[in-house]
Amino acid sequence: MAAEQAMTPSSYIGHHLTFLQHPVGGGSFWTLNVDSLVTAALLGVFSLGFLWWVVRGATSGVPNKRQAFVEIACEFVDDQAKDIFRGDRKFIAPTALTVGLWVLLMNAMDFLPVDIMAWFTRLFAPHGFRLVPTADVNTTFALALSVWLLMIYFSIAVKGLGGWIHELFCTPFGSNVLLWLPNILFNMVEYISKPLSHSLRLFGNMYAGEIIFLLLWMLAGAGLAGTIFAVPLGLAWAIFHILIVVLQAYIFMMLTIVYIAMAQESH
Repeated sequence: MAAEQAMTPSSYIGHHLTFLQHPVGGGSFWTLNVDSLVTAALLGVFSLGFLWWVVRGATSGVPNKRQAFVEIACEFVDDQAKDIFRGDRKFIAPTALTVGLWVLLMNAMDFLPVDIMAWFTRLFAPHGFRLVPTADVNTTFALALSVWLLMIYFSIAVKGLGGWIHELFCTPFGSNVLLWLPNILFNMVEYISKPLSHSLRLFGNMYAGEIIFLLLWMLAGAGLAGTIFAVPLGLAWAIFHILIVVLQAYIFMMLTIVYIAMAQESH
């Protein structure tokens, strides 16, 4: 307790930004952030379980509230996919719904009180859990990389391996042999930038939100005056953060649809 009271602002923030890590090989690359993996997996199971629970109780008659809510969500995602992709949406719309719901739940973990959750999770983790998987760049990059691999898969499935390679070397400047190198460099920039922007946008917003919450709660620990300022500021930021949580999940979902749809189009 005395050690916690002696914490400086930097050590307090650093403490809450520490991952529960487990090395599985040599070097920092082969290190698992256990808290991000466990939280993301549990939320993934919860989201799929919720959808299964709704489908299990679905009826062809008048829908109940939970069925109506899910039907509205499914119809909304399908409409978004329909506006962007004109082909068969049997895969792309459910994928977008799954990704969007999963990211939304992971983002929403930012609303849990960080000190209370750290105290609770310290029962089985030395430094507590970081409960916002999307504030971990490894999580967001893994999600973006999965979408990137799907993008390449569907591009090859629609155009064939030869057609995909031809597109890499012959677009957008033409099929002249002298233009093959500029074409491949141009396309590599596009292929590399997509997963980077897809992942870093979500990570940056959620990480910044986590830092602001920590700063506000740290202000509340500075005495009565700090509490008077921190409470309304924290409430205002929490209300504004609802928009960020939902908006970032929506953007990630929409980019998933856009990237997979673009991959199936011919240039």
